[in-house]
Amino acid sequence: MKHPAAVWDPRIATAKVKDSNGVDQIVLRNPQGASAKVSLQGGHVISWRNNRGEELLFTSSKANVKSPRAIRGGICIFFPQFGNCGPLEQHGFARNKLWTVDEDPPSLPAKDSNGKLFVDLLLRPSEEDLKFWPHSFELRLRVCLGTDGNLTLISRVRNMNGKPFSFSFAYHSYLSVSDISEVRVEGLETMDYLDNLCQRERFTEQGDAITFESEFDRVYLSSPNCVAVLDHQRKRTFVIRKDGLPDVVVWNPWEKKSKAMADMGDEEYKQMVCVDGAVIERPVTLKPGEEWTGRLEILLVPSSFCSGGLCF
Repeated sequence: MKHPAAVWDPRIATAKVKDSNGVDQIVLRNPQGASAKVSLQGGHVISWRNNRGEELLFTSSKANVKSPRAIRGGICIFFPQFGNCGPLEQHGFARNKLWTVDEDPPSLPAKDSNGKLFVDLLLRPSEEDLKFWPHSFELRLRVCLGTDGNLTLISRVRNMNGKPFSFSFAYHSYLSVSDISEVRVEGLETMDYLDNLCQRERFTEQGDAITFESEFDRVYLSSPNCVAVLDHQRKRTFVIRKDGLPDVVVWNPWEKKSKAMADMGDEEYKQMVCVDGAVIERPVTLKPGEEWTGRLEILLVPSSFCSGGLCF
């Protein structure tokens, strides 16, 4: 197979490649060997690898990679709507749109003051978007890869309208795990949640950690800014830190729903869990000229580090 040509900057190891649809993808690779890849289709982070080359994000083997469909996996942006409770397509249009590299100022290639590699992407509404959601906005996304391999996403939404508008937002993050039955999510104990499997009825989490035995689809409200996903079999922990994102979505489709999804393998639910930093219960309202920022950082540590007090 002929691989797409890459344009490398030797100073910071940033590349631009094209996928099978001719859409640009930006690859960031730090000196230690960790990497991240983001597609301009959807502003979608489609890969994040550690310095040993291990993929840390789940992507289904049946994912539809043809534009403009969202890919089943990675980290995608839900904006300006979460779910299908509104006038737009499910989870909004941002994940299905073609973004551009934000070149004001030029950002490819670039390093920030802490030595993180990053790329800035930009989404503005099309004329078609304005027919269904008549609000002028700028959505900027910075994807950063640290020298320690940590992945950081920073989104900024600015109201370019002459009137206020409201929106919901989520970083829909598919984490790769050994087996969902070996996974615990910590940090959401005693939190209230909306259960999407019970008509969004409100409950309070009773367990000392979240474990998985069946389909799971909850929105945890006003949650802590640090959540941990422990993978016992791989003896590692994803630590998720967030700011400006009060809610956390935890989702696994389990067997029955996976079999009903055309872009998901029947047994692949075992190798993934979604833990999203989000704004859902109380949507953000921006007045003209105002800006909102949401930040998500994911780092990978040995499980013992987290229980030793790294997170909480």
